[in-house]
Amino acid sequence: METKIKELKSRIKGRIIMPKDKDYNEARKIYNAMIDKHPGIILKCKDKEDVIQAVNFGRENALEASIRSGGHSGAGLALCEDGLVIDLSEMKDIQIDPKTSTAVIFPGNTLADIDRATHEHGLALPSGIIGSTGIGGITLGGGIGYLSRKGGLTVDNLLEAEVVLASGELVTASEKENPDLFWALRGGGGNFGVVVSFTFKLIQIKNVYAGPMFWPLEDAAAVMKFYDETMQKASNDLYGFFAFLIVPPADPFPKELQNKNVCGVVWNYTGPMEKAEEVFEPIRKFGPPILDFVSEIPMPVLNGMFDALYPSGLQWYWKAHIIKELTDESISVNMEYGSKIPTMHSTTHLYPINGAVHEISPGDTAWINREARYSQVIVGVSPEASDAERITTWCKDYYNALKPYAAGGAYVNFMMEEEEGRVKDSYGINFKRLGQIKKKYDPENFFHINQNIKPCD
Repeated sequence: METKIKELKSRIKGRIIMPKDKDYNEARKIYNAMIDKHPGIILKCKDKEDVIQAVNFGRENALEASIRSGGHSGAGLALCEDGLVIDLSEMKDIQIDPKTSTAVIFPGNTLADIDRATHEHGLALPSGIIGSTGIGGITLGGGIGYLSRKGGLTVDNLLEAEVVLASGELVTASEKENPDLFWALRGGGGNFGVVVSFTFKLIQIKNVYAGPMFWPLEDAAAVMKFYDETMQKASNDLYGFFAFLIVPPADPFPKELQNKNVCGVVWNYTGPMEKAEEVFEPIRKFGPPILDFVSEIPMPVLNGMFDALYPSGLQWYWKAHIIKELTDESISVNMEYGSKIPTMHSTTHLYPINGAVHEISPGDTAWINREARYSQVIVGVSPEASDAERITTWCKDYYNALKPYAAGGAYVNFMMEEEEGRVKDSYGINFKRLGQIKKKYDPENFFHINQNIKPCD
């Protein structure tokens, strides 16, 4: 193997990092510190040719292979044990065409990188809520975030992708070229190849009227109902995700609220600024809120608002549901577990997936949950490894209690390593078609360290 690795080094522009190298432990770190895997080889790719070499090397030597973009996968799917990590984090090019409002984005970019580049032109890409998230994983899983109601999912804005297949072939996927692969990439995860460039359409967004509002925990049931009604009636310019949380013990939060268990909504309004106060008047009258940090801010400020609170290296455990409706029974379950948050960083979020997301039919992309109302994620988070069992137990208990009121399946980017049936439920009627496309483009299931879809007839 040493000779083969030496030959590989001579063919690539990037670096190969081995367990004996001094930067190995740093290179294998990912966002979730609960994951501790030891790859045999980490290949830091510089360009698409390096990715082709990496895929060929992994296939020819029967190595387990994982793909790393931002390393945010809660399940740690960016890493593999003893195998090959195809690390895309140094592929950072971004090419923006302001005349066509499009961008070619390479997979090493984070959402913060993209926000900085697009904001200069008064543009934005609908995507997540944490700036350190990598564009690769969030796109291929679907892409839920602050602009979902306004501009749809990240995959709804994907125009084209360049993909290295398991065979090592570089192909283009779009509505015109390999349309079946293009369909599968839009929500099917990393099952079909390594995407080495994404071409997106962007939307016109510069500043937004946004930020968090908190209400007392004892009012949470009423707040959830008010929030749910607001999201049903609102124009696509208004977005907000609901949360149970513990107020961080730091500025700018008022001292009398710090460390308190509360409920809240993080709002984002993308309409005309002169109408913002009018839109928020009934929201501010409700309760009223005990904290109101909603104001006009640049879009990148909103997208990075929680980055300092959630740096890389915390312990994470995730569970998730798709929610069709917020019933009284499900609100009661949320009240019970939302009032028992085990650590300051732990939380649950209800992300709206209506508005523009519902303007696309469930069969038009692999991402199927076009008729649901919310994607709920339950996250146990702590800086302390000693809290791992406690946060995991809270997540699982909360998840199981909500299960009778959920739609089945989940947003795959919010899943840990799940059994095959759970993955199948998450794709519903699209699952069989995904398996058939998998057989065409990856018949040996080389790309299987993901929420895996096996090849089928």
